[in-house]
Amino acid sequence: MNGTKKIYAHESDASIMVKKDKAEVENWAEDLSYVNEELEYLLNIGDRLLHHRELYQQLLCLRRENTLHLATLHRYESSLGKAIECDTIACDAYYLHHHEKNRNAYIDHLKNYRTIKTRVFSKILSKVDAQ
Repeated sequence: MNGTKKIYAHESDASIMVKKDKAEVENWAEDLSYVNEELEYLLNIGDRLLHHRELYQQLLCLRRENTLHLATLHRYESSLGKAIECDTIACDAYYLHHHEKNRNAYIDHLKNYRTIKTRVFSKILSKVDAQ
């Protein structure tokens, strides 16, 4: 993880949890930034080598979704500081729910990305085998 912050014995449980959640969200955002870079390469490959319109459209859609997920994570990350102010179980549950919702969206998005990326590689291999 980038920028891992130390946890000190005097910190409250809430402070530790916020640090942990922020580190996790930073890691997700870093992963999605890298996915953006890979998508640019995959789009170029799709355009130059594969000429497969449906797959190219899926990559474009995936790039848009990735950008939206990244923006959502940045907004969520900036709101995490407020979680430390929680003084009720309902407030804690609200932030926990949002964290789990963002984690699940991140995981689902990566699964979808990997599926489409595998299709691109498969099309490349089919093209190479056909030559």
